[in-house]
Amino acid sequence: MSISATQPDVSFVVAAYNAKDTLVRAIDSALAQVGVTVEVIVVDDCSTDGTRDIAEAYSSIDERVRLVAQTVNGGPAAARNAGFAEANGRWIAVLDSDDTIYPVRMLAMLERAETMNAQIVVDNIDVIPFDAGPPQSMFPRDMLKRRPLMTLADFIGSNVIFQSTFNFGYMKPVFERSFLIENGLAFDESLRVGEDYLLLASALACGGRCAVSAETGYVYHLRQGSISRVLEQGHLDAMLASDRIFLSRYKLDAQATAAQRRRTRSILEAGSFLTLVDEIKKGSVGGFLKTAIENPRALRHLRMPIAVRMRRLVGAASIQQQ
Repeated sequence: MSISATQPDVSFVVAAYNAKDTLVRAIDSALAQVGVTVEVIVVDDCSTDGTRDIAEAYSSIDERVRLVAQTVNGGPAAARNAGFAEANGRWIAVLDSDDTIYPVRMLAMLERAETMNAQIVVDNIDVIPFDAGPPQSMFPRDMLKRRPLMTLADFIGSNVIFQSTFNFGYMKPVFERSFLIENGLAFDESLRVGEDYLLLASALACGGRCAVSAETGYVYHLRQGSISRVLEQGHLDAMLASDRIFLSRYKLDAQATAAQRRRTRSILEAGSFLTLVDEIKKGSVGGFLKTAIENPRALRHLRMPIAVRMRRLVGAASIQQQ
């Protein structure tokens, strides 16, 4: 693979907010890439814990690291866009400030992209549990090997609530920077949830070829309270808002349209499920039954011990009515 003497192969964009405990680990993993040239752009989103000092210290001793200091806290999407605007690399990779990557990740991904003539490439992910136990692969390697390219229908169809523990929305795509610029693609700064999903879906809808590497390159460190692990109604509302934006911009083919219908239905079901749980907690039989009648499919997601509590609640109400 040819390496330019002036242009980095990869620009890592690290949006950081109060990330002093993990930022060093993230930056070091980006700088440790082998076989490719890199730059690391740390965008500090008005941290108050010394995050900016860490980035400044790196930039003072390593010209590959640059700090972009936001003047207003704008959230992850705005921070990443600021990093994108500063990037010089042929490819752009987003690295979360509390995650890491393996040393050969980018070499493997760029070689895969070149082989498949792709403008986007994704790979497998290792998940580090809350207790920092041994990593576990997010996706079966054989499954990814059978899928050399990921289509828009594949991506949307994977992002169905309650379908699986992990979906393709967790993947961290690497984009050819010129492709993003030519198609005017960036993170939607009006979203605080779902901006990652919208960017990759939009890139695929623009005709981008997305190569899939079965190799594991990204390391996702689970943490308590992670927004991606705690489902709330506000998150579902944000997903629906993101999808409305997406559908207003792009025309989908038949397969992608069918996948989108399944995704929308699953989000609505998830909202009803959260309402069912809330009604159980409040001890409201009427509210529970009303929601169940309006969306009976949501009942499928009830599990022990919630189902036991629901049966006891309804049983107690029946006794009171006799």
